[in-house]
Amino acid sequence: MNEFEGFAITELEVGQSAEIVRVADDESVRKFAEVSGDFNPLHMDEEYAKKSPFRGRIVHGALVASFVSNVLGNHLPGPGAVFAGMTIRFERPVRIGDSVTTRATVTEVDVKARRVKLACVCEVDGVVCMEADAEVIVRKRRKSAA
Repeated sequence: MNEFEGFAITELEVGQSAEIVRVADDESVRKFAEVSGDFNPLHMDEEYAKKSPFRGRIVHGALVASFVSNVLGNHLPGPGAVFAGMTIRFERPVRIGDSVTTRATVTEVDVKARRVKLACVCEVDGVVCMEADAEVIVRKRRKSAA
C-alpha cells in the first residue's frame, strides 16, 4: 500500500511545510452553503453583495479556513491528525473564482504531549487573505505494516 499514512509525531520538525491550491468557485460556495446552512446573501446573491462594502460576492470565511483542514488532514501532519484548536484572522475577502494557496508550517513539536503547532496562511495572488495558528494532536507512530 503506497497511500500516505501521515507523519508520526517523531517525524515532524519545526520548519516543515505543505501547501495546496484550491479554486473557491461558485459551486464550492453553494455546496458549502448547503452543508453549513449559511446562506448569507454576501455569499449567495450578487445584486445584494454589489451594494455592500465588498461590492460583490465573497467566499465564506469558514470555507477558506477549511482549506487549512485539507492541508493538515491530508498532507502535514496528514491522516490520523486531529484538530485541537485554531485561531483565525481574516485580512481580506476571497472572491468567487479566486485561486487560494494554503500553506501550513510547523512552528512547535511537543513529542511528549503529541501536539504540533502550525502557522497557516491563505493567499490569493501572493496577498494574504487569512492567517491562522493551528494545533493538532498527532499519533505516536505510524500504523504497522500488515
